[in-house]
Amino acid sequence: MDAIRPHPTFVVLGDSAAFGTGDEVSTGKFRGWAGFIAEAFQDGCDYFNFSRPGAKSTEVLEKQLPKALREKPDICAVIVGGNDMLRNGFDPVLLYNNLRNCCQQLLAMGSEVIMVELHDPNKLLKLPVLMRRVLNRRVTAVNAVYRKVAAEFEIITVKTRAINDVHNLGNWHIDRMHPGPAGHFMLARNIADQLRRRGWAISMPYQLSITRKSRAEKVKWMLRNGTPWFLKRSVDLLPAAIILMFFEFARVLLEKISPARKSAELSFLSKIESDPVKLEILKAS
Repeated sequence: MDAIRPHPTFVVLGDSAAFGTGDEVSTGKFRGWAGFIAEAFQDGCDYFNFSRPGAKSTEVLEKQLPKALREKPDICAVIVGGNDMLRNGFDPVLLYNNLRNCCQQLLAMGSEVIMVELHDPNKLLKLPVLMRRVLNRRVTAVNAVYRKVAAEFEIITVKTRAINDVHNLGNWHIDRMHPGPAGHFMLARNIADQLRRRGWAISMPYQLSITRKSRAEKVKWMLRNGTPWFLKRSVDLLPAAIILMFFEFARVLLEKISPARKSAELSFLSKIESDPVKLEILKAS
């Protein structure tokens, strides 16, 4: 396939995962996987990153997307959902509608769209059992939204969990929620490979030297940033954890009910819990 648009306009929308958090190359300057990609186009590119740490899908649709459309991007990455997921009142239907709307508008103007699924933070974090269950359901729900949107359109999607050795601790930032330099590099190579398959003139990103933080620097970062963030997100996840406690309590009670009713009720509970999207919709209603 011949290369298309050798000097493309490359735009990035989203949250901290799009911003480059975890790959600070100098004080206050972040590169991330998007920076690796921008540097890899063989004839250069016009690069705009409108992402913001903390952004949720509504902000991306209403505030970031208009900026992207003004630049008429040839390639646009839309990376959002992590902050929606970690907030009380998470609504996967709203996330789906916002993400689909963004992608639809970008595709209508001829943009190549990129999305990146979430990793499995439970493989990196040691959380209480209920928190792990809530987090797993929500991550699964977000990824289900990504897959549903991707199935409707021809969108480049990084299936993060399928990348070999992706959950090696060395690939992740100290907060375990964002990729570190090596993790961003892995994502960049996956994206570059998919872009090349679609005819874009892009080289495979090469690994630059990585300066790892000392133990003292990691402790300082956790005290200043990590602990306050974790406490806030734990409060956000508490309502969902309480709902899961209800399910567990219901099972105990059902053991004392007649076999027929017990079977019917357990069937209902298992159906709800087996579908993460339905479960989150139930929680939000």
